[in-house]
Amino acid sequence: MVAKGTQMIILDARQQPRLTSAYRRDQVGYRRGRAVPVAVRPNRGALVYRGTGVRVSRAPHGPRPVSLMMTVTLAGLAALVTVWLVALAQSRSADVAVTPGPEQIGVVQVQPGENLQRLAARVAPDAPVSSVVERIRTLNELDSAALDAGQTLIAPVG
Repeated sequence: MVAKGTQMIILDARQQPRLTSAYRRDQVGYRRGRAVPVAVRPNRGALVYRGTGVRVSRAPHGPRPVSLMMTVTLAGLAALVTVWLVALAQSRSADVAVTPGPEQIGVVQVQPGENLQRLAARVAPDAPVSSVVERIRTLNELDSAALDAGQTLIAPVG
C-alpha cells in the first residue's frame, strides 16, 4: 500500500542505470565492471535550524562602564585581604618556633649498637631528637649516619 501523494519506482536489476538529474556522472560507483548509481542529495536551500529550545534575550547588550567609586572599593577590599593573609602567615610562623638544642657541648663515646638517634636521645633527653642529630652532624662534619662503637663525637649535652 502506498500513501496518497507519494510515488513508487520499481527498478529492474537487469537494466543499466540511467544518469538522470538525481545521479551525477562523477558519483557513479563501479561493482564488478558495471556502473552502480550513487544516491545524491537533491540541491535545496540552506539548512534552517529551528532552535535549541532555550530562549535568548534579543535586547541590545553593551558593556557597562565601571565607576571610579567601584574601582576604588574593589582595590581597597583586595588590599585588606592581602594584609589579612600576610598577618595570618606571620602569626602561623611565630607559633612554629624552633626549639634550640642544649647549649652545652661535650665529648661522648658511641656505645655498641648505637645510632645517631639513640645517641641524641641519650645525651639530650629533653631536647627534640631531630635537632640534636642535626647539631651532632654539623659539629662532627658527618656525611653519613654510620657510627662505630667506641668512636668519640662532640655532641650537645643537657
